[in-house]
Amino acid sequence: MPRHFRPSLFIALLFAGLAAGLPRGPLLAQGTLVQTVAGNVEGVVENGVRVFRGIPFAPPPMGELRWKPPQPVEAWGRATLPASSFGPQCMQAPFSAGSVFRGPPTPTAEDCLYLNVWTGAADAEERRPVMVWIHGGALTRGSGSVGAYDGGALAAKGAVVVAINYRLGPLGYLAHPLLTAESEHGSSGNYGVLDQIAALEWVRDNIAAFGGDPDRVTIFGESAGSWSVNTLMATPLAAGLFHRAIGQSGGRFGPMTRLSDAADEARSAEEIGSAFIDALGATTLEEMRAVSAPEVMGALATPRGRGFRTAENVDGWLLPTDVTTAFAEGRHSNVPVLVGFNADEMTSLSSPRSVPATLDAWREWVAGRVGDEAELFESVYPVVEDGDISNAFMRSRGDALFGIQMRTWARASEAAGADAWLYYFTHEPPGPAKAYLKSYHAAEIVYAFGNVGPGTREAADRRLARTMSSYWANFAATGDPNGPGLPPWPAYTRDGEAYLILGPTIEAATGLRAAQLDFWGRRLQAGLP
Repeated sequence: MPRHFRPSLFIALLFAGLAAGLPRGPLLAQGTLVQTVAGNVEGVVENGVRVFRGIPFAPPPMGELRWKPPQPVEAWGRATLPASSFGPQCMQAPFSAGSVFRGPPTPTAEDCLYLNVWTGAADAEERRPVMVWIHGGALTRGSGSVGAYDGGALAAKGAVVVAINYRLGPLGYLAHPLLTAESEHGSSGNYGVLDQIAALEWVRDNIAAFGGDPDRVTIFGESAGSWSVNTLMATPLAAGLFHRAIGQSGGRFGPMTRLSDAADEARSAEEIGSAFIDALGATTLEEMRAVSAPEVMGALATPRGRGFRTAENVDGWLLPTDVTTAFAEGRHSNVPVLVGFNADEMTSLSSPRSVPATLDAWREWVAGRVGDEAELFESVYPVVEDGDISNAFMRSRGDALFGIQMRTWARASEAAGADAWLYYFTHEPPGPAKAYLKSYHAAEIVYAFGNVGPGTREAADRRLARTMSSYWANFAATGDPNGPGLPPWPAYTRDGEAYLILGPTIEAATGLRAAQLDFWGRRLQAGLP
């Protein structure tokens, strides 16, 4: 139930009546009151954009609903839901004290399935393109209420922006034999993805009332949000709920965890989940659901709970097969894609202490990393002296974890007949750690959202933000990022290998880090890390 008030069960009758259709006339009450399927919501106006925060798209996944697919949101009847403040973030541990992503403490709760909407539409007839943001954070942290994800600037450019929450960590991705047995689909563990699908179903059923077009929905995300976009393209459960996809620094191509019967030495998702539940001391479903949410999260810090891995699993239902196979066999949502990565992904993700300090240590690290391909590795990441090591380390890790994923995504989409656009973000945002961080992981987000205002950054930053947010908004509107006044962005093809550099100079080029990504591409195809 919404956190603002508790509706009575008899409201189900009203829910059935509202579900018959949404309003097609002007938005109500000076644009701040909108009728959704479940009832009225009242937002606020900020800088000419209507903002609706904390709208529930599913009941709280608590008690008997913990570790189950999200249910339809309960209608709240004649009362109006205040939508001026964000809902709680989903349960999560804070970033470490030294992380560049650490922010001020924010309330978290198991009751967290809320979304936020920004719209500049004057009425419900406008049918503006819709952009649904899926936040990153390794599927363990984050929310749709982070300031960088404010959708006001993109809304001012003609999009209706939606930012969502979804269950994280063990509350969102725990598989277990008991959960599988009770599921009518013989599945468990992919609850966070199911939350994302429920949010997209909410968009399909409600976004027209906010002036959005349910037939022009773009899903976009960064890091784990981009993993999720990639996964949503592969699952048949999301088919038809979106029509374009933007992936920023993250894909799921390669081996994936299986629900059960894992191959080789890998552990199955059920085995990983069983070990975690053992750490909680629970033996039945009732006991699993009786443990408090803080206790569930606290188990991650115990010796037996530390082995929990937060990831989607191939369960035969949400994911009948892995993402690579789904794309290769044409079993994915074959929509236009815009994908890319950053030049210095690993500076914000790796400690300088993890970088080998000497040439001998470097060669030992390389041998441990790529085995008998060390000589080939060193030909594409040459190191002559100690001062070369840090750059080679960071770039090789960024290419292996992010670069090859994004090029593989562009290639797979283009091979399936979809339009694809590839970018490489090289801009170095200002800040006290600029010399080290450079074009770090997630640096592009505020530029894509257009959230670089006067006085906060330099003129070059504001120009890049205007350009990138226009590309993103154009792509959402038409499936093509190009538009008047923008540097031309050629489509990616396997033959041409075109991409766009998003940096101090915005320009097209070909063969993005070809030798390096070819190296990792061969390993990816072979199933090697």
